[in-house]
Amino acid sequence: MENSKNSEVVVRFPPSPTGMLHIGSVRTALFNYFFAKQNGGKIILRMEDTDKERSKKEFEENIIAGFEWLNIKFDSFYRQSERTEIYKNELEKMIKEGSAYISKEEPTEEGKRTEVIRLKNPKKVITFTDMLRGEISVDPSDLGDFVIARSIDDPLYHLAVVVDDALMGITNVIRGDDGLANTPRQILIQEALGYARPAYAHIPFVLGADKSKLSKRHGALSLLEYREMGYLPEAIINFLSTLGWSTQSSHNQTDENREIFSREELVKLFDIMHVQKAPAVFNIEKLDWINREHLLKLPIEEIEIEVVKRLGEGTEVLAEIVRDRINKWGDISMLKEAGEFDFFFKEPSYEQALLLGKKGELGLEETKKHLDKILTLPLSKDPIWEYASESGRGAVLWPLRVALSGKEKSPDPFAMIRALGETKSRERISHASSIL
Repeated sequence: MENSKNSEVVVRFPPSPTGMLHIGSVRTALFNYFFAKQNGGKIILRMEDTDKERSKKEFEENIIAGFEWLNIKFDSFYRQSERTEIYKNELEKMIKEGSAYISKEEPTEEGKRTEVIRLKNPKKVITFTDMLRGEISVDPSDLGDFVIARSIDDPLYHLAVVVDDALMGITNVIRGDDGLANTPRQILIQEALGYARPAYAHIPFVLGADKSKLSKRHGALSLLEYREMGYLPEAIINFLSTLGWSTQSSHNQTDENREIFSREELVKLFDIMHVQKAPAVFNIEKLDWINREHLLKLPIEEIEIEVVKRLGEGTEVLAEIVRDRINKWGDISMLKEAGEFDFFFKEPSYEQALLLGKKGELGLEETKKHLDKILTLPLSKDPIWEYASESGRGAVLWPLRVALSGKEKSPDPFAMIRALGETKSRERISHASSIL
């Protein structure tokens, strides 16, 4: 039987702490989180650490830190390694009732015999409803009497999952496609223990641009690596949530062309029933674009703080230039290394010829006249732009840009003036005029 539709919605995200928290797994967690929030329910974080050899504390800490960075809060936290006695009790119950039995196994080494616990497979067709795929029927007879525990104190994954889902009141199992093959086996264990059946939804994988399994070569890293690269948590949430889902496929649509959403909007609009059945494609360029859109919404004060953190004291005046030129915080250091901020940190050095255009197309006397004229104007965009529009923008703005930066390519001259300040800007323009 399936859980009552009237019961409180409870979902879980059950990572195995055998590696860093992968970006694809975060998407599954977010789908669970939105579903729980929409239904006034709860979400549980459960560490499935029954693999004693591969499970590491550092991986558990990485998973927890990742969700803390995203500000995703769970209602409860469990470790399967701390629930051994619970699984033991359920195994003993199954053995007593005859739905499972202790099996003497052939030795793998001479002179040794081993025992495992197997489920007595009723060999019947299992039919269940997947929220995304509809009714699915599977005959698990070929599984035989499959192993559910290495010993009474050492349960395998399938048993621990089923017991936990039942005792934690899980109403909806929302997981990746790879869990679909596990479902019939787990339903058999549920029925043997007399547990209610949760509703299932198996989400298609996220693939790389070449339609192969998502990996680092596609730009897909562990979650905290994106933090180190300078992405915003809100952008990560926005990007992952729209992989395989959009308001175009949802009856909750507002503006069907929208791609930028706040967390609150996603909680309101997301619809698990409208997740696309085809695999989603991971696109790092799309992530960069979404991150930039979220950056542009930040108050300039937040950008100033990040600029000072990465470029040093006194550099907050570069915030406007930085905002116009980056997709993520990590780009700031890259731009500095490329010399984009040299104009601010050191006096420019250049030859007279550079003031006269890339190919020397500007006249010397005319260029000097334009620079001298700029020095008579307030150093702000409107009066300089008006003069440049009258006299030829290239002829006026090229030497102004070179005077301020000493380079052919540089930030917007008006942004440089604001960053340098009027006094420093006038000194540089005056110097340029003097060498003509």
